[in-house]
Amino acid sequence: MNLNINFQEKFEERHIAPNKQDVPEMLKTIGVNSIDQLIDETVPTKIRLKSPLSLPPALTETGYLQRLKQIASKNKVFKSYIGQGYYDVITPSVILRNVFENPGWYTQYTPYQAEIAQGRLQALLNFQTVIIDLTGMEIANASLLDEATAAAEAMFMQYSLRKNKDADTFFVSENVFPQTLDVLRTRSVSYGIKLLVGDHTSIEFNENIFGALVQYPAGDGKVFDYRSFAEKVHAHQATLSVAADLMSLTLLTPPGEWGADIVVGSSQRFGVPMGFGGPHAAFFATKDAYKRNIPGRIIGVTIDSSGNYALRMALQTREQHIRRDKASSNICTAQALLAIMAGFYATYHGPQGLRAIAERIHGLAVLLSNTLTSLGYRQENEAYFDTLTFHLGDLCNPLHAEALNHEMNFHYQGETVHISLDETTSLEDIKEIVRVFAKVKAKNLADVEFKTSALESVIPTALQRTSAYLTHEVFNTHHAEHEMLRYIKSLEARDLSLCHSMIPLGSCTMKLNATTEMIPVSWESFNRVHPFAPIDQVGGYMQMLDELNRWLSAITGFAKMSFQPNSGAQGEYAGLMVIRAYHEDRGDHHRNVVLIPSSAHGTNPASASMAGMKIVVVNCDERGNIDVADLQSKAELHKDNLSCLMVTYPSTHGVFEESIIDICQVIHANGGQVYMDGANMNAQVGLTSPASIGADVCHLNLHKTFCIPHGGGGPGMGPIGVAEHLVPFLPGHEVVNINEGKSISAVAAAPFGSASILLISHAYIAMMGADGLTNATKFAILNANYIKARLEHDYKILYAGASGRCAHEMILDCRSFKSYGVEVGDIAKRLMDYGFHAPTVSFPVAGTLMVEPTESEPKAELDRFCDALLAIRREIAAIESGAVDKNENVLKHAPHTLAVVSANEWNRPYTREEAAYPLPYVAAHKFWPAVGRVNDSYGDRSLVCSCPPLSEYEEAAASY
Repeated sequence: MNLNINFQEKFEERHIAPNKQDVPEMLKTIGVNSIDQLIDETVPTKIRLKSPLSLPPALTETGYLQRLKQIASKNKVFKSYIGQGYYDVITPSVILRNVFENPGWYTQYTPYQAEIAQGRLQALLNFQTVIIDLTGMEIANASLLDEATAAAEAMFMQYSLRKNKDADTFFVSENVFPQTLDVLRTRSVSYGIKLLVGDHTSIEFNENIFGALVQYPAGDGKVFDYRSFAEKVHAHQATLSVAADLMSLTLLTPPGEWGADIVVGSSQRFGVPMGFGGPHAAFFATKDAYKRNIPGRIIGVTIDSSGNYALRMALQTREQHIRRDKASSNICTAQALLAIMAGFYATYHGPQGLRAIAERIHGLAVLLSNTLTSLGYRQENEAYFDTLTFHLGDLCNPLHAEALNHEMNFHYQGETVHISLDETTSLEDIKEIVRVFAKVKAKNLADVEFKTSALESVIPTALQRTSAYLTHEVFNTHHAEHEMLRYIKSLEARDLSLCHSMIPLGSCTMKLNATTEMIPVSWESFNRVHPFAPIDQVGGYMQMLDELNRWLSAITGFAKMSFQPNSGAQGEYAGLMVIRAYHEDRGDHHRNVVLIPSSAHGTNPASASMAGMKIVVVNCDERGNIDVADLQSKAELHKDNLSCLMVTYPSTHGVFEESIIDICQVIHANGGQVYMDGANMNAQVGLTSPASIGADVCHLNLHKTFCIPHGGGGPGMGPIGVAEHLVPFLPGHEVVNINEGKSISAVAAAPFGSASILLISHAYIAMMGADGLTNATKFAILNANYIKARLEHDYKILYAGASGRCAHEMILDCRSFKSYGVEVGDIAKRLMDYGFHAPTVSFPVAGTLMVEPTESEPKAELDRFCDALLAIRREIAAIESGAVDKNENVLKHAPHTLAVVSANEWNRPYTREEAAYPLPYVAAHKFWPAVGRVNDSYGDRSLVCSCPPLSEYEEAAASY
């Protein structure tokens, strides 16, 4: 026996699931002799890369973690008192281990299939209830991307609601966080909104001002009484938004009680680490009257087919993917996982616990203020919650140096220093701060008296909160860890995730989120870093970002990436704004027409509308490809004003269009740029690239192709890559200098978006290497074509390439089933009984299912999925033949819950076994849907978006 001591396990072999025994069988089913033959028949030769990707050799999992620890050591985790919307936190261990680090929570998909998403829907409803209660508003959504973009969404909502349609000015307090103002600058440009920045105490309103935004507490820490300002705003028929600190609202009078129309902010300090900027769940709360204007997802209460309590995403007709160019926002990805964490944080601590944390923070701030005042320093904030302001003059530089010697970061503005405390601050930390201030005045700690008793709040009585909050039972029950653990697990058990089965969503690429990729996100050397920490303290992050920039540039063929966009739709918007800036820099201010194929994802026209562009729809032919003649005609018609084309490649129909290079050349010949939507990059990596087909800019869904998990509907990351001529226009930032020569202003709050989760993509690329990434693409195409081959005799495959192959996804046409009463939604619900999440329903074609398996699913799982769809096809055939009633059948009653199947009475024309265990494998791996089919219309007629008392809801359901 020869021993191989040079063997090293490849991560590629763990990520790519089909094994050497499976592949020949799969190729035989498809009808090809090799994977290379399949790729040759699928990907047009003229767009294929001529050389392998230029990437470092692949690392093993152990090797990667060892290397990353060396990189992480270059981050200096100083004690952060910077504040400005980002605070150090204590994530309760029960939440850290059982939610943040748990694939049962982070591998879930957006809860479009409510019956198998009841756990996270309840957790998000809890989050909404927290926001409603703390802000004093009537309705809240289930999270937004960050505080700055939430403020921008508020501005546009106020603009849409304005009574004077000629009003074009938005007042912004000069005391909002600078990153918020930066994003407002970007978002205001497209709509011609003028920003008026000033002092809220002296602003003179006129008929041109449609709305206002103030910070509470203010950016420098002051707590203002905004009541008279709110009255002034409303007296002028304008609306008021408030960016509020959630923790402070346990002590401060909530904005909803003194005149706010909209309240936005971040829930980051509810147990979510800073992570160098994210991900963090923003919140958006408003009045019930505006429920159809509120951006983002809303979770609402309804009933299921048995009249039981159920949840679902409410009022979906107001969402961007349906409204398209009429959308009020392009929001697609939110921050569901982080909202869930914040909701659990509030559940774990309860109202008394949250107030105790806030009182402790405030008390330590008062102690620090009193103590430093006794040293001769003047603290300028008369009323404050957690932030103190000192004007130091000549002492500022010595203090700065001494603070760094003691490994602490303050927030400096000229000769002024701000100190923000948080829940991690201890009495010892206060003494250390005082030690630094004392030394600057040549004193020592022994000279200072700490009067810790009889501390009095400096919050004015009129602004102290008196109203109750978090009174619902859920926030007053789970304070012992065992209770909390069981509650988290009870909700987790009601959700289907990648832990249970493949999630075959076309366009959404539900890939393996490998454990090794996820581990570093929890490291303190990455997640306790403030996004505005000094550059010389974040060497590890800078190295990681530089490497990821170079690797993704090599993969896309572009010159540079911007990591600021923190969702795919945000990337679309950023890319379009970069193109806009490029045209304007050349004097082409009139170029505002964007061509968008009719098959495009709803975010494309929504993003274009947000960027202020005029949308011209390009037709598709009978094979689903872009109608090149129509495109050329419209490009030439609009050549004087053409800004760009938005194109997805491979197409939204799952096909590598042969004419893509010609399409790009047509756009360039008529003065436009080509924006490529990166949703389908999982079929490109290593085989072709956006640059090679002629694109100028594209966003990458890192939560798709590059393995960041979907997290139940977020987080995501949507960085953009650009060709050399667009590099000068990449997004800059007000606080951290990442500006290129002609940068647009920020599109997100943090300079590098949700930076901490970029580690996941960094790990994936480093461990896969060039060959591994290319093979992943090939196997994604193999798996898709294997499913196609198994299903195409029973389901019509709507589109295919010239050789009859699909790319990494395909569309199953289910429209003919409607003639005998079967809707595509019935198939989606019935798949739950087989233990599967449905493919993408009715996109991009109504009445269809779009299937994408990814490369990480083994043949056995592909077969189970195909067996399920083939069995459902037989169930449909029985209805078609008349053997089964078209209204009373197993599809119309799907999904079947355990309660229904085990009930004493059974009066359905099929057996319990047919309902619950339709195939042999199901019995051994049964996942029970938590509720029967949800009733959307009932919930929308009686909209309930916070936790209702269950007794009241049971009465309402009984009367239905």
